[in-house]
Amino acid sequence: MKSILLQAFEGKNKTVPVWFMRQAGRFLPQYRKLKEKHSLKELFQTTELAAEITCLPINILKVDAAILFADLLTLPMAMGFEVEYKDGQSPLIKNPIKKESDLKKIHDAENLDYLAEIIQLTNQKLPKNIPLIGFAGSPFSVLYYLLEEDIISFMVKEPQAFGGAMKLLTKNTIDYLNLQKNAGIKAFQIFDTWAGILRPSDYAHFVLPCVKEIFEKVDLPSIYYLKNCAHLLSLMDHSGADFLSVCHTVVLGHNPILKNTKKGIQGNLFNGLLYADKKLLEKEVKDVLLGARHYPKYIFNLSHGIFPDVEVEKVKLVVDEVHAFPWK
Repeated sequence: MKSILLQAFEGKNKTVPVWFMRQAGRFLPQYRKLKEKHSLKELFQTTELAAEITCLPINILKVDAAILFADLLTLPMAMGFEVEYKDGQSPLIKNPIKKESDLKKIHDAENLDYLAEIIQLTNQKLPKNIPLIGFAGSPFSVLYYLLEEDIISFMVKEPQAFGGAMKLLTKNTIDYLNLQKNAGIKAFQIFDTWAGILRPSDYAHFVLPCVKEIFEKVDLPSIYYLKNCAHLLSLMDHSGADFLSVCHTVVLGHNPILKNTKKGIQGNLFNGLLYADKKLLEKEVKDVLLGARHYPKYIFNLSHGIFPDVEVEKVKLVVDEVHAFPWK
């Protein structure tokens, strides 16, 4: 039987599929126990541990898909960037890009066999009806973390270097996702956490061509998540992704751009509402689902990732409400 999530890409699902960004993360007690014994880098790069963490939400939350437990900076590390992880802090890039000549020190991704092994073991552990979603950061959002200075400053002052970095990251992101595809992922999501800071004209010129190339060259069911996307929706619609994953800046039931798109829609419960009481949370979930009825293809998700101090029971409540919602 084809999974509910993959049925949604064809508009044939009878119930609404649900998964969450950061569902295999710090809010789960089982994850925190593993984190007490292992460094973050060990969790990301040890086959058995990463596969175990990827599978945790399936039994605990009863979600309809697993998403690969990996870091947004996994790809840059394979390209020669030195990344240091410290608890409670953002990752530190020890050799950030400062100027165009720094790009010569960076190479195409290598030594990612361990990631393929994680994907293969995860698929062995997952139930047959639960697909594994792979992912990568968009070139722009990854570059945001790799620079010594602000990305807008770099984009304006060093256009040649900026363009070179985006081209290099785009090529490697395509290879990275195809590696995941060959290892066994069934769909993928591009995370564009930072492109929402751009004007539409800059997004169209600098970001959209790279994103389009990725979706053109990775032949799998695809999702494009863009944070703070309300002013970029019309451009997102030209990304080439099968699904547009929208954040809380978009009202699902009242958006003329989404109304006319042929893409599927994913989203978009505000993740802060996971702190709400049961009655309010139930109401807000139903409001999102009622708005989603406007679209023939739909997947439930959040506006962004789950916060680390969210109660597991609140997340379970959301899953139960989504699965109980009368769809078709």
